[in-house]
Amino acid sequence: MIIGIPKELTQDEARTAITAGTVKSYTKFGFSVMVETGAGALSYISDDELKEAGAEIVSSASDIFQKANIIVKV
Repeated sequence: MIIGIPKELTQDEARTAITAGTVKSYTKFGFSVMVETGAGALSYISDDELKEAGAEIVSSASDIFQKANIIVKV
């Protein structure tokens, strides 16, 4: 199963639906995690940090909406 996390689009929304720890938990249970590039930036979570935790970083939300089985947003 693929879990997708796009960027939040609401103005001034700094939260993100995922952390590196959450990515590790999901991947530990066999899920794949796709995160739109920059999704965690306003929460001071870098793409590199999420990638190191096991997430696939994708360039656009459309990739996530096409491939993910579940979408997680704030």
